[in-house]
Amino acid sequence: MKLVVGLGNPGDRYQATRHNAGSWVVERFAAETHTVLRKDAKFQALVGRHEASGAWLVLPQNFMNASGRPVQMLASFFKIAPGDILVAHDELDFPPGVVRMKQGGGVAGHNGLKDVSARLGSHEYWRLRIGIGHPGDRNAVTDYVLRKPAQEERAEVDAAIGRALEVLPLVLAGDLQGAMLKLHSAPEPAPRPVKAEQPPAAPESASQRKPKKAPKAEPSAQPAQPEAPAKVEKPEQPGKTGGLGSFFRKFLPDTDPARKK
Repeated sequence: MKLVVGLGNPGDRYQATRHNAGSWVVERFAAETHTVLRKDAKFQALVGRHEASGAWLVLPQNFMNASGRPVQMLASFFKIAPGDILVAHDELDFPPGVVRMKQGGGVAGHNGLKDVSARLGSHEYWRLRIGIGHPGDRNAVTDYVLRKPAQEERAEVDAAIGRALEVLPLVLAGDLQGAMLKLHSAPEPAPRPVKAEQPPAAPESASQRKPKKAPKAEPSAQPAQPEAPAKVEKPEQPGKTGGLGSFFRKFLPDTDPARKK
């Protein structure tokens, strides 16, 4: 690989926006390898040469839809074929935290890739695709890519760039298949659940309202005393009387038929 390009919009206003994810790759790689990027008015870009590989690192200083011009000028000046060019860019089709690499293919509406392909007259350059997620509405894409990601989202993008930087030495050495194997076999972050907003409940009509139940009686602080059992009167058994009855029975004739027998 002889030319590594990081796509983005120039200026502080856009530096931290999602559309500049490609430029973040080149900036971090240049910082880690102590490669100085200098502004070159002729190429309309920040340009530096990676000492270990001899590859050129480029950050176009035109806006995204004109970023192909510095790429075409550098490629033409140094006689670099499209197959020796790697373009790092933001990718709507991947969620934050995912990074992939491939050669060729379409541009999927990306203005930077569209201009690079038009200027080079070829789609056969390599792409390093940094996932930034999709807003879910195609009409909201422009506003989405020109905004800063949330803190958690930015951390996931930075982690993906970190994995890309681990394989970049293989890319620069020409081991593209080894780089893709290592990059694509790395575990991906788990997708974050999307919390659906609950619509507000419709007010109930008078006919739908249920009567409120009476509150349950709370238990007394003192346990209730059990009621005393009712007294059951036993019938008098025959042959048994009080003491006075026994006294008079001595003076009365015996009327018990059983005794007559």
